[in-house]
Amino acid sequence: MLGEYLADEGFTVTTSGNGHDGADLALSGRFAAVILDIMLPRINGIEVLRRLRQESDIPVIMLTARGDDVDRVVGLELGADDYIAKPYYPRELVARLRAVLRRMGTTRTTAPLSRGALLLDPARRATLWEGRPVDLTATEFNLLEALLRAGPAVATKEELSLTALGRTRQRYDRSIDVHVSNLRQKLARASGGAIEIETIRGVGYRLTARP
Repeated sequence: MLGEYLADEGFTVTTSGNGHDGADLALSGRFAAVILDIMLPRINGIEVLRRLRQESDIPVIMLTARGDDVDRVVGLELGADDYIAKPYYPRELVARLRAVLRRMGTTRTTAPLSRGALLLDPARRATLWEGRPVDLTATEFNLLEALLRAGPAVATKEELSLTALGRTRQRYDRSIDVHVSNLRQKLARASGGAIEIETIRGVGYRLTARP
C-alpha cells in the first residue's frame, strides 16, 4: 500500500519483503533513498541499516513502532537520516522523503568550505581531511555544512534540525544530539582530535579547530 501511495506521488518504487534482499537492492546503486522498516524477516531493519552504513551513505528513513525509543536511538546512532513512528500519515512520510532528497540535491552555494585541514565540497558532497575522504551519512554531511557555515557562532539545535533534517525540532527530540555525536566521533577519528564539536549547553553546537 505504501509503495502504491508513493508511486501515485511520482516516485519510482521497488519493494522488498525481507531484510536480506532489501539490503542487496539498497546497495545496488539504483536508488536515491531507502525507507526501512524495523520489523523485517530474515534480517531485521537494524541489521540492514548496519550493513548499509558499512558500504553506502544512501539516505535512510526508518519506520519504528510508536514510543519505541530504543530502536529509534539505535537507528540514529547507526546512521539513519530520519525516522517516523508507526502509525503515520503517508503525507508526512512523503514530506520527510522529499526533504531528505532535497537536502541531498541542493545547497546554498557550491563553493568549498574549510576549517584547518578539513574541506567540505557541497558540489561533490565530499568531505576530506588532509586530502583523505571522511565517510559521512547525508545527514552528517548536512550538519557539518551547517556548522561550517555558522563559523564562530553557535548553531542552535532548532537551526540544525531545520537544516539537516528538514523539520522543526520537537521537545525531547534527541535526533540532532545523536547525529552530532556520530559526526563528532567520525571527525575525531579522521583528524586525531584536531576538529571538535563543542557543546554549548542548552543552546547548540559550535565547530572548533586546533591550530
